[in-house]
Amino acid sequence: MLKTTIFAAFYLWPLLAVAQGITSARYAGPTRAYDHGVLGDKVEYTKLILRAGGRRIVIGAGEGFVFEDLAPRLADLNGDGMPEVITVRTDMERGASLAVYGVDGLITQTPPIGQRNRWLAPVGVGDFDGNGRVEIAYVETPHLGKVLKIYHYFNRELVLAAAVQGYSNHRIGEGFISGGVRNCGQGDEIITADASWQRIMATRVQGGTVSSRVVGTTAEAGSFARLMACQ
Repeated sequence: MLKTTIFAAFYLWPLLAVAQGITSARYAGPTRAYDHGVLGDKVEYTKLILRAGGRRIVIGAGEGFVFEDLAPRLADLNGDGMPEVITVRTDMERGASLAVYGVDGLITQTPPIGQRNRWLAPVGVGDFDGNGRVEIAYVETPHLGKVLKIYHYFNRELVLAAAVQGYSNHRIGEGFISGGVRNCGQGDEIITADASWQRIMATRVQGGTVSSRVVGTTAEAGSFARLMACQ
């Protein structure tokens, strides 16, 4: 009887863990306290609403912070089968950070860019170097510095793996982010525009070096859509 109980508990634990995982995320608490307006309006958000194991969890951005973003992104960053939540959390005095949340709140974030009205545009999550573990990519200041940054998520910290200039995925006032992550059968690729918005680039990390190739010559919405669909 005792063995049966132990056996049942052993196999029940993973099921309980999965049931308590995050299943959805959204922003709430609109505010006009931060008037950057980079995404086409001057409304940002003060709350992150999660659903996990039947619970509704409300997490505040914090005093002096907003979520300057389109929508939270769910991705399993540590390979445990349960997603973390990726957001853009902005310090209204020191600029944006990429922030990772779990059911208990903020886990980690990148350093803020350094001054007010400086933003980053997430690209997505993928295994960009082919090592079997995922990374997070974003473009820091896509209108100014145009720096593509790739981070590893390791031991609940974000560790910079690569940073290179010459990329963009957003133009001021647009209510969307262009490109993303695709896999057309040869591994995950980062899809962005080049710095001048004349070409579309596919980027990976090879041998520790960021490597890009031109995959499109007109950086417009229709071209991005076709390339993201591997057409």
